[in-house]
Amino acid sequence: MGSVWKANTKLTEFPELNGDIKTDVLIIGGGIAGILTAYFLHRNGVKYVLVEKDRICSGTTQNTTAKITFQHGLIYQKILKSSGVEAAQKYLQFNKIAFEKYAELCRNIDCDYEVRDNYVYSVSDRQKLENEMNTLRKIGYKAEFCESIPVPVRTVGAVKFPNQAQFAPLKFIAAISDGLNIYENTFVREMIGTTAVTDKCKIHAKKVIVATHFPFINKHGSYFLKLYQHRSYVIALENAQNVDGMYVDDNHKGMSFRNYGNLLFIGGGGHRTGEKGGNWNELQSFAKLHYPNAKEEYHWAAQDCMSLDGVPYIGRYSRNTPDLYVAAGFNKWGMTGAMVSAMILSDMVVGNRNELADIFSPSRSIIKPQILINGGVAIKNLLNTTARRCPHMGCALKWNSAEHSWDCACHGSRFSENGRVLDNPANGDLNKYECAEK
Repeated sequence: MGSVWKANTKLTEFPELNGDIKTDVLIIGGGIAGILTAYFLHRNGVKYVLVEKDRICSGTTQNTTAKITFQHGLIYQKILKSSGVEAAQKYLQFNKIAFEKYAELCRNIDCDYEVRDNYVYSVSDRQKLENEMNTLRKIGYKAEFCESIPVPVRTVGAVKFPNQAQFAPLKFIAAISDGLNIYENTFVREMIGTTAVTDKCKIHAKKVIVATHFPFINKHGSYFLKLYQHRSYVIALENAQNVDGMYVDDNHKGMSFRNYGNLLFIGGGGHRTGEKGGNWNELQSFAKLHYPNAKEEYHWAAQDCMSLDGVPYIGRYSRNTPDLYVAAGFNKWGMTGAMVSAMILSDMVVGNRNELADIFSPSRSIIKPQILINGGVAIKNLLNTTARRCPHMGCALKWNSAEHSWDCACHGSRFSENGRVLDNPANGDLNKYECAEK
């Protein structure tokens, strides 16, 4: 079963690229970040090409819960602690600009855009919520504290950002992608400088933007250390509750809630890709207990790239690659993350600089506690002697019985039961021997 967005939206089909071409800007990746970037370049008359290995928005974008908000968990206290007041203010300011850009674009697009309040709650740590409220006051944003929220989860409170939004992402993409210079089923297997090599052709570009969810070029940027991937699950229930807002636990393994039409989305069951978690079983058990008369209409799963410090990597791929750019690590907040990326990168490739953009620099310090966890997981899985290995960097693969896939805990690559690559950074399939036994 797929997402409600996939089931109810038909996107334009674009041709496959079969011959060598030249362009000023190449965008690799046809999710919402890549398409928004192409949209801005197109409007500004920049010569560009976007290539997607499958169909546009066939990955993370079609599996989002599509909340448009500049409240990203309890991120502001983290940024304040690690980088100071100015950095937290920049993060807030740029994400507010992204939020407002969606509001502007959606005025003329039939994409079920709705204004809703957003809430981040905690089930056990009220102090973290109070710290976030204090941080928000310091950086000049007036949030609200709620003692209780109308969802069937026992909480110790919630931080509320009023007048945020939700929408139907593929309806939005259907509108803005119309007329863009896009090629589908065009899989970039490797990069030679700024020349992209596909199965059938080469694309010679002056500048390249990698918007492939997880950056696939290993020799620059150390993204295999700076990112890991996290899976989460969604069920859509009919005849459940109108929660009149968007709600998310501050813990990545907690639950989220929002409505879409007559459906209630419940998200959760999350875990690091390649490890065990509650998946749909956890959500279905919750629904059976709290919404016994509800009917499950859809269920699907999402995969998110998580950065070391909760802030995306947007900008030059590395210090040594002046013509190579990246957008990655949206930490479950891909809607505003995609818009921020598109605004920054469409400016950067034409030589414009935004003073707010340095907060997202991919070359910022990687001395964070999460890097030790990422390194430990990689070492453990590299030393595992199983025959099934990920072609990305050779880590051991684990069988995901809930989704019938081979998953890599190191960097989050996933493969179908018969070995076809589902999620990058892997750029190739498994051979038959590697997926013969479970």
